[in-house]
Amino acid sequence: MAWRKSTRSSDGPTCVEVAAYEDRRYIRDSTDPDGPVIALTPSTWTVLLHGIQAGAHDLPR
Repeated sequence: MAWRKSTRSSDGPTCVEVAAYEDRRYIRDSTDPDGPVIALTPSTWTVLLHGIQAGAHDLPR
């Protein structure tokens, strides 16, 4: 899989990496490339992205 830094990650040393392979989208922690990976269907990926863009997953301030 070709992993890339998410465009929504900060400029710091830790970020989220994403990859697309066959019929799934994958997410992992860049600081733990051998750690857990989340696999999503394309439709679930789209729902997640819309939620992120809307701020639905932001931490409370």
